[in-house]
Amino acid sequence: QVQLVESGGGLVQAGGSLRLSCAASGRFFSSYSMGWFRQTPGKDREFVAVISWSGGSISYADSVKGRFTISRDNAKKTVYLQMNSLKPEDTAVYYCAAGTIPSIKGSEYNYWGQGTQVTVSS
Repeated sequence: QVQLVESGGGLVQAGGSLRLSCAASGRFFSSYSMGWFRQTPGKDREFVAVISWSGGSISYADSVKGRFTISRDNAKKTVYLQMNSLKPEDTAVYYCAAGTIPSIKGSEYNYWGQGTQVTVSS
């Protein structure tokens, strides 16, 4: 069993930066791939980024490539999402998730956090 808690969301102006953290509890965190997803009201959940258990495989959605960076610290059981050059369209609730494979599909993740709100003003 893995429990995930996101933090670091907030209100920022366009062009600004935020760093999201996702702290995990439970065993075997280092064996899980970790993903970030986001969702806005009335829209489907959207893949943002994923990192494999070792950090050796990373993928990003085209919409955030070059602006967002995913990383992890297995010793601290934490995954991060550094978000730079934020745009109003990045406004969403951001969720982290743990799964056995580094997938872009939310359905393939076993555990989810409660989400953290990111709001980017224009």
